[in-house]
Amino acid sequence: MEKALVIGASGGIGSAVCAALEARGVAVTGLSRSADGLDVTDEASVARCLGDLEGPFDLIFVATGALELDGRGPEKSLKHLEADAMVAQFRLNCVGPSLALKHSVRLLPREGRSVFAALSARVGSIGDNGFGGWYSYRTAKAALNQMIHTGAIELGRTHKGAVCVALHPGTVETALTADYAKGHPTVPAEAAAANLLSVIDGLGPGDSGQFFDWQGERVPW
Repeated sequence: MEKALVIGASGGIGSAVCAALEARGVAVTGLSRSADGLDVTDEASVARCLGDLEGPFDLIFVATGALELDGRGPEKSLKHLEADAMVAQFRLNCVGPSLALKHSVRLLPREGRSVFAALSARVGSIGDNGFGGWYSYRTAKAALNQMIHTGAIELGRTHKGAVCVALHPGTVETALTADYAKGHPTVPAEAAAANLLSVIDGLGPGDSGQFFDWQGERVPW
């Protein structure tokens, strides 16, 4: 790996991935709202920020997303469901990475191995959902998983060596999880980054369109 693009580079996982890649000697380009004005929910912003870049990148890693938006956390019951909150979750956690994928295609090499990876979450798995609740966040991540799976099919027609995947990082010690990690084992962002890059290192063309956890195990859709 020689060149990597990290979208959401100022967040806990994004910044840790940047640092881990740089420690390997990879040339890293980072994009974020705070440093570059990138708003992944606004296509004009995505087109501007990614349009200024010259590829190809061996890895494009999307580390954007949030569990709590505008002070509204995950719903515990249907009675807490609000349309505006649900749309906001969908825009950030599905539309954002989807726009990133759309505008990243030209930045991936046509020949040879490359990886487009977006952070998802195990709670977005329909098959692995045994607890319920968290309606908006679960639904947005499930939609993202479908986008990754479907986008991988199209990408594979033009970029034979490209791998397009969704990744579950585990419960990471970041501001995003601080209020919701009680009772769950957590890992520092640096450990999560190392785990995710290890998974990425082991991916092959046959893995494109799939959903993997931080151990490299496939997560049910």
